Amino acid sequence: MAAVETVIDGKRDAIELATTVLLAEGHLLVEDVPGVGKTMLARALAKSVDCTVNRIQFTPDLLPSDITGVSVYNQAEREFEFKPGPIFANIVIGDEINRASPKTQSALLESMEERQVSVDGATHVLPDPFTVIATQNPVEMEGTYALPEAQRDRFMARISMGYPDAANEAAMLRTREQGSPLDELRPVVTIERLRQMVLTVRDVFVSPAVEHYAVAIAAATRVDKELRLGASPRATLQLVRAAKARAALDGRDFVLPDDIDALAVPVLAHRLMAAKSSGGYGREALAEIAARIVQATPVPLGAAGPA
Repeated sequence: MAAVETVIDGKRDAIELATTVLLAEGHLLVEDVPGVGKTMLARALAKSVDCTVNRIQFTPDLLPSDITGVSVYNQAEREFEFKPGPIFANIVIGDEINRASPKTQSALLESMEERQVSVDGATHVLPDPFTVIATQNPVEMEGTYALPEAQRDRFMARISMGYPDAANEAAMLRTREQGSPLDELRPVVTIERLRQMVLTVRDVFVSPAVEHYAVAIAAATRVDKELRLGASPRATLQLVRAAKARAALDGRDFVLPDDIDALAVPVLAHRLMAAKSSGGYGREALAEIAARIVQATPVPLGAAGPA
């Protein structure tokens, strides 16, 4: 996180959440207006890890095979051989993912959930670990397609960068006159070390009471009158996984209800659909609904079950 902060000024919360998703083996969606550092955050996080990194620039004419790869006929061997696409990397940066057509976006569904790619009847396993960090502009902007619900549900969390404050923006003007700090960034974690960190996160303890708390929050979204679509069981699973990563980053080997509270909105809000949809995500409104549900759900007091 310290390495990424040398590139991204004044966005500690976004960096912490991005790191949490990486350690929780999830995928991250960064949504905001152009020019606030979405791609820079993704590149800085990827460059701080000594692993394979590929970037995909999503455009309206991008084809699914441009992502997954294609089978090419080898005349010397007289057989088809698979040429892997850019999806075959430990960290995949999908820039402006919502500028591609829904058909191309669907090429990511299998890889994001099952960590494999099926082409011409053959299955190819993706590298481990595997994380997609996608950026997108708000859907109200021209030339964008809303992500399908199934794909939004595969992203563990959605964050927004927001505009920097005046002091950080002024500092950016001074530090970037001679070049980008991204050029000076060097890996601080090896891929083997990252795998060990992921295994450590998996071993973080979650009490039955905290599990019931996460389930109660997800269940409340499914019956809320303001929502047409609530959180899926996958959302509950990813909420707990993210909470385990947050606990590990805080130096704990157990999850607290505070971890669930802190992550519920970024993990759940982008999966929800309002009952009276206006055609867009309604990001702020959905976040407020998710926050209200979290606040209204009783916090567990014991360790043996729900409060």
